Amino acid sequence: MKALQKNNTWDIVDLPKGTKPIGCRWMFTVKYNADGTVERYKARLVAKWFTQTYGVDYHDTFAPVTKMNTIRVLLSLALNLDWTLMQVEVYMSLPPGYRVTDETGNVCKLKKAMYGLKQSPRAWFGRFTTTMKKFGYQQANTDHTLFIKHKAGNVTLLIIYVDDMIVTSDDTVEIEGL
Repeated sequence: MKALQKNNTWDIVDLPKGTKPIGCRWMFTVKYNADGTVERYKARLVAKWFTQTYGVDYHDTFAPVTKMNTIRVLLSLALNLDWTLMQVEVYMSLPPGYRVTDETGNVCKLKKAMYGLKQSPRAWFGRFTTTMKKFGYQQANTDHTLFIKHKAGNVTLLIIYVDDMIVTSDDTVEIEGL
């Protein structure tokens, strides 16, 4: 907990109305020396998809990373066309065993990624892509992390960068619905 607090991983806040926090859990491992003696005990806080199956892309890591030029173009469009720009925030339940001393909040608003997972980013991005296509978005051929929706003459653009999402559009109703 001290390491997470030192790294400024989250802020403790009240959960905004209409949002649902993702869960978390502690993962404990023991690291051994070559002679079999205990080197150290490790604890890792893992957000949501914490049930990984060994042997299924377990040693591969994946992160959806957009091209920097895509981010620049998206931000330039939003600025020059006076579009609404939104960054999505992620709320996580308080870690098991964590107590808030001053009663100021009941969830963690993540400011940094919760690392340590191997398969979950790939699984999450696959599910995200399928969901966005169901909502009428098309995945760009030039950058697989860019999603585009054309509706009634309006355009909505969404990009994913690891665990962040930026949305811009000339359609405020679409952004609110999203």
